Amino acid sequence: MAQAQVVANEPIDEGKVAEAKRIILDMQKRLPAYTAKGSGPFVAAIYDSKGNLIVEAANSVVEGQCSHNHSEMNAIRLAEEKLGTYNLGPHRLRMYVTAEPCMMCLGGIMWSGIEAVYYGVSSERVEAITGFDEGYKPDWLEAFRKRGITVYGNIASEEGEKALMQYMAEGRIVYKPERRTEKR
Repeated sequence: MAQAQVVANEPIDEGKVAEAKRIILDMQKRLPAYTAKGSGPFVAAIYDSKGNLIVEAANSVVEGQCSHNHSEMNAIRLAEEKLGTYNLGPHRLRMYVTAEPCMMCLGGIMWSGIEAVYYGVSSERVEAITGFDEGYKPDWLEAFRKRGITVYGNIASEEGEKALMQYMAEGRIVYKPERRTEKR
């Protein structure tokens, strides 16, 4: 398993990559503590422009019995509660996630006002390892760029893939909605 090449929707800034790698690796180290309590295998954190942690949250779909309790959505909700606003834009916040956001979380990020997203494992690899359907996300990096949202991805991806493989090896739940496959 080789480290994937970093992708971005702006010219790559090695300083941003180094900071994101440090933060994402730290979140991956805390992941086993979250999964031991029943959380899913993803963590998101929101930081301010000075590098201060605002909130961190794990995926709590299974334990909370709520399909939209992804780590990104949980972190956004906690940040909005902490800052007392639905508009995070004026706070100049950055989100770090252990894996690429799914289509639901992309909408939540876009509408929250977060100005940058840094993620670890790509959706393609998440799907290959866990079987979770990440959704339809055509050219989302460019769509975010047009909206002024910076994106960097594939950061510390090899380490993140190992964490996902460990989660699966432990036989933990990967939630998927049941669907009828018959033609209508």
